[in-house]
Amino acid sequence: MSKATKTRVGVIGCGAISGIYFKNCHQLFRNLEVVACADLVREKAEAAAKEYGIASVRSVEELIAAPDVDIVLNLTVPKVHAALALAALQAGKHVYGEKPLATGLEDGQTILELARRKKLRVGSAPDTFLGAGLQTCRKLLDDGWIGTPIAATAFFMCSGPESWHPNPEFFYEMGGGPILDMGPYYLTALVNLIGPIARVTGSTRITYPTRLITSQPKYGKLAKVETPTHIAGVLDFANGAVGTLITSFDVVNHHLPCLEIHGTEGSLQVPDPNGFGGEIQIYRRGAQQWQAVPHTHGYAENSRGMGVADMAQAITTKRPHRACAELAYHVLDVMLAFQDASESGRHVEIESTCERPAPLPLGLRPGEIA
Repeated sequence: MSKATKTRVGVIGCGAISGIYFKNCHQLFRNLEVVACADLVREKAEAAAKEYGIASVRSVEELIAAPDVDIVLNLTVPKVHAALALAALQAGKHVYGEKPLATGLEDGQTILELARRKKLRVGSAPDTFLGAGLQTCRKLLDDGWIGTPIAATAFFMCSGPESWHPNPEFFYEMGGGPILDMGPYYLTALVNLIGPIARVTGSTRITYPTRLITSQPKYGKLAKVETPTHIAGVLDFANGAVGTLITSFDVVNHHLPCLEIHGTEGSLQVPDPNGFGGEIQIYRRGAQQWQAVPHTHGYAENSRGMGVADMAQAITTKRPHRACAELAYHVLDVMLAFQDASESGRHVEIESTCERPAPLPLGLRPGEIA
C-alpha cells in the first residue's frame, strides 16, 4: 500500500497506553499513518513524537480541526472520552477511542446519533477480540465444537492498580472502577463469542473508602474511592445462555479462570481477553482430559490498534467495522446495568443490542486486515 492511500491518524493522549498504539500504527498496520499527536501536557506529546517519528505536535483543538487528520484516535482518560469524541465528530472526523465508549448512556447515545447524522464512523477499544486467541475460540464455537453454549464464567480480580500505575486516581473516580476499566474486555469477548445480552442482575460494593498509592511518582498519596470496586453479576444472553461475571479491585489473589464457555457438547477455556494470544483448551464430551488447541488465526502478539486499522479498511471498502460503536454502546449499557440492578434489587432489561462482529478470515498476513 502506498503512503498516499494510508488513512491519516491523529492521536490525542500520550499516556501509558499510547506507546503500543504508536508502535503498531507506525510499524505493523500498513494502512495507517500517524500524522500528529497531542496531549494536555505538551512535553508528553513531544516525547512521543520524537520516539515514534511523528511529524507534528499540536494542541488538542488544532488536531481535531486539522484537515490532514482522517481518524482521531482518542487515548485519554474515560471521563473525557465522550466530550472529545463529540468534538471530533462535529469537526467531521471519524473517531476511535479507548474503552469505555463513554461513562454514561446519554453521552453514548449522543455519540451514536451524531455519527449517524454526519455519516461518520466511531470505533472503540477493546480490539483484543480480533486477536489469535479469541478469533480461534470464535471459530471453534461457530463450527460447533462444544455444541450450543449454555453457560459462561468470567473473572477479573486483583488488588487494584495503585501499586503500579503512575496515575491511578482515575480508576477510582466516577466512570472508573473494575467494571468500566476491565469489563469491556470480558463483555466484548462474550458478545463476540455468544452474542448480545438481554438481562442482568448484580451486587456491588465499595470495600475501602480510600486507596493508598504505592507507585511512583505519587507514592503515599490517598485516592478517594467514588465508584464500586467489587461487582458480581449474572448475564442472561439473548440466545438463552447464562453467564457469571465478577470484576474486582478488592481481591488479593485467586485461582479462578479468566473466561470459560460451557456448551451442550463440551467446555472451552478462553485465554485472557486483555491479550491477543494465549492458550486455548477444550474438553469435549467423552474425552478423558483437556486438550490444547493451536491458534487458527494470526495476531497473537500485542496488536492494539487493530481496531483502528480494521475501521480504516472498512471505511475504504464500505463494509461494517468490527470494533464498532454499537458493540461498545451495548457493552456500556450492560456494565452500567450492574449498578442499577444492585441499587434497585431487581433484574435490569438491556434495551440496546448489537450484531456479533464478523469473524476475521483465515490466512491474514501480519499487518493485513480484511
